[in-house]
Amino acid sequence: MDSAEDSAVNDFLQILEEHRRNCERQGKYVEAEIAKNRLEELKVHEENRRKEAMRSRQLAERLGVEEAHMLEYQQFNADWDKKMGEYESHASDLVEAMRARHQNELTDFQQALLGKQQRPKFSRELLNLRKIQETLAKQKDYTEAHKIKLKCDALEAWELEKWKNAKQQEMFQREAKFKHQKQQELIALQKRIQTGREEQKKQRELDLERLLQRYRNVKNELEAQQNHERIRMEKAAQLGMA
Repeated sequence: MDSAEDSAVNDFLQILEEHRRNCERQGKYVEAEIAKNRLEELKVHEENRRKEAMRSRQLAERLGVEEAHMLEYQQFNADWDKKMGEYESHASDLVEAMRARHQNELTDFQQALLGKQQRPKFSRELLNLRKIQETLAKQKDYTEAHKIKLKCDALEAWELEKWKNAKQQEMFQREAKFKHQKQQELIALQKRIQTGREEQKKQRELDLERLLQRYRNVKNELEAQQNHERIRMEKAAQLGMA
């Protein structure tokens, strides 16, 4: 019931109260008793109506606060889920991009290693034997030259195989070191991503706590206001019944 209806009820109660007083002054006590009882009934009825209206309104206010909080909470989760999803997608792109870059760098590194291979440096012994071989050939001592050549060829093959093995081992070591450096770079990126992920999670928890605290503050403030309103109504009713 709105304020206009409240005013009409109050006006009617005032008229009935004036009627009771007139009956009392005129000695019409039976009519005064009837008016008094009717007044009390109407006051009780009006008090109950106002209490019920207040309870309905306060319930609607509390439900409004709960609904607003639920909508805010749902929006909060939607926003944070989107934000964290975008972060994970970006992090995945960074990791994949680094892995692709590392693979390209490894290919370039391997090609550079192959391009830098030097001719083997043979031993002094082999070089001396080759000179002897050439000298014998110039002296037309082909039999001895042939023997020396066989010895030189065997020694050269052995030294060449040893050199190839050493170069291959060196390449393996340099490649392993290169791969290790790139792996450490990838691990560092993944650690930064994890740190960012944990910071996001912590920030979400802090923001949620602030949201819940705002809700608790609003709820407590509303409960205090409603309690104060109920106390005022009870006091007013006691004064009206007096």
